[in-house]
Amino acid sequence: MLTLAAIAERLGLTVLGDADGLIDRLSPLERAGPADLSFVSKPAFLPLLTASEAGAVIIKEEWLGHWSGPCIVSADPYLSFAHATHLFDNRPKPTGQIHPSAVISPSAQIASDVTIDAGVVVEAGAILGEGVWLGANSFIGQNSQIGGFTRIYPGVVIYHDVTIGTHCTLHGNAVIGADGFGFAPSEAGWVKIMQLGGVRIGDRVEIGASTTVDRGALGDTIIDDNVLLDDQVHVAHNVHIGARTGIAACTGIAGSTVIGQDCALAGMVGVGDHLVITDNVHVHGQGRVTRSLKTPGSYASGTGIQPFRDWSKNAVRFDQLADMAKRLKLLEKQLAQLQEGEEK
Repeated sequence: MLTLAAIAERLGLTVLGDADGLIDRLSPLERAGPADLSFVSKPAFLPLLTASEAGAVIIKEEWLGHWSGPCIVSADPYLSFAHATHLFDNRPKPTGQIHPSAVISPSAQIASDVTIDAGVVVEAGAILGEGVWLGANSFIGQNSQIGGFTRIYPGVVIYHDVTIGTHCTLHGNAVIGADGFGFAPSEAGWVKIMQLGGVRIGDRVEIGASTTVDRGALGDTIIDDNVLLDDQVHVAHNVHIGARTGIAACTGIAGSTVIGQDCALAGMVGVGDHLVITDNVHVHGQGRVTRSLKTPGSYASGTGIQPFRDWSKNAVRFDQLADMAKRLKLLEKQLAQLQEGEEK
């Protein structure tokens, strides 16, 4: 438990009301109890304060009229909540031990204070930095490097010649460095193109569960610092993702595409190959990116949800658009001729 005063001090914020109240955990407004700290991030949630039993809330100064209990005042309650979660981190702690069932090549370089759990395999020439944590049954391939204080969760597979920076997190069953989808057609069938590049991942990158990042065909697939990849994202060979870009679940990025800095791709976005997306682009959910996006801003594609009967009628009309456009152009031409005749 922490006092409200201690939490506010750690966050660099001010307490109003009983600063000595004990806080046991963080909870949403509708489920919070007297020992819980909650937060309000949007005006739409202010009505929930009336019925909330939270012991305290993180709230903007201009919203204080909606709450009479103890609170922490913040200009950005959601960001303050994010910082507060670190004070209540309940994840298991590293042991600093190497499990006897781990298989580690004699040529691997292992720094101090590394935790290696049961069933881990570390192949020849691999380098593990200080404080690295390899979860159970994870695999580190030949000549791959893992930077200091990076956590690899159970079941992660890191192929050969992959470099991962410091303070990264790779969640369960992520696969880094598998072959990209490269095949050349021949009369005898497909001929595999050997994927000779690697993967280079920067510092403070988080990669979600079951996400895949393919190695480059010749050069490297590159993910810059502070990139966030959600669960089940696919990054194809030779893609380059710029710093601080976030990509949500089930998004697929085809080969050799470059995505700029500070971009956001929402869930289930599909990005074509050999495209360039400039900095500060936001693509809404299920967007289909088939051309390069050279101007910063917000983009969307597809149609909104509709009743099936309406959608099926509109789908038929979509197939008729090309013909309708030709007819419209002809009508516009005829109208222009009529107007020209009247003026004469």
